[in-house]
Amino acid sequence: MSLGPVMMDLAGTRLSQDERRRLVHPLIGGVILFSRNYENPAQLRALNADIRALRDPPLIITVDHEGGRVQRFRDGFTKLPACGRIGEVYAEDRAEGRKVAHAAGYVMAAELLAHGVDMSFAPVLDLGRGVCDVIGDRAFAEDPLVVAELARQYVLGMTHAGMAACGKHFPGHGGVVGDSHKELPVDDRPLSALRSADLVPFSRLCPTVLAAVMPAHVQYPQVDREPAGFSRIWLQDVLRKGQRFSGVIFSDDLSMVGAHGAGDLGARAHKALAAGCDIVLACNDPEGLDGLLDSLAGYSNPLSQARMTRLHGRPAWSAEELSCNVDYRAARELLARWHPGGA
Repeated sequence: MSLGPVMMDLAGTRLSQDERRRLVHPLIGGVILFSRNYENPAQLRALNADIRALRDPPLIITVDHEGGRVQRFRDGFTKLPACGRIGEVYAEDRAEGRKVAHAAGYVMAAELLAHGVDMSFAPVLDLGRGVCDVIGDRAFAEDPLVVAELARQYVLGMTHAGMAACGKHFPGHGGVVGDSHKELPVDDRPLSALRSADLVPFSRLCPTVLAAVMPAHVQYPQVDREPAGFSRIWLQDVLRKGQRFSGVIFSDDLSMVGAHGAGDLGARAHKALAAGCDIVLACNDPEGLDGLLDSLAGYSNPLSQARMTRLHGRPAWSAEELSCNVDYRAARELLARWHPGGA
């Protein structure tokens, strides 16, 4: 069974019968986990093993686990620094900042992989302009060259652990005040201004180290009236052609208010896929998800399916083996020096 174009969420810490039914639907390609799906490390490993056993190839298991405010699993996992804290280290000592970025990506990825999670939607490539609270210290810095440099090290750390990376939120969420979870933010800058700033980290990382990209539910009316995640201009012309990106394009969660202008959940999914997304996130609406799957009956995109198979994690160690690994212990020690209480 190939991987489908829809990623779903789960209600709790164990699979319900309805969730099992949905997970074996041919249009489902993966699962995104949240804090509500986590009790402890053993439970997480069991849940992910249960998900994997349902399909061949197994579904892609993902999570938002950046560090700082956005870390879904806490007890039993390293407390990771926010990207903004890594940027502060870099401002004090550039060489040390690069090391901390690599260590954060490595520890995050190694721990998740050891517990059965394929990938985290990280790193954040938005610029920390100080105007967007929902981004805030999730951004490495305001300077796009610093963001690109630290994000590259973070991705290299993830890659060293065996995890693919997903840059977000293309083409940049840092220049708007609004939170796309609650509204559709509008960025009135022209493409030229975005190219010289917010797009720089994407242009430097897309052709070489990023396996996936997630666009923002933000409208840039001087480029296209459609929000980026529903825009062929942004996804096909700018990202695929302009940035030479050949990896997976995930939609951001279609339940976010910033996506509601495209219609009901099924209409949003159709529009995102038509614009160029390979897989859409449909969360917190199980009844709407059933309707979405019905509306996509017969949908197939072999190129997207081939891209998605590259996202399976490649764990090098089990959870028991990880604690004895020299590289892992050294990376945690480095993080603890700059992020007291984090380890």
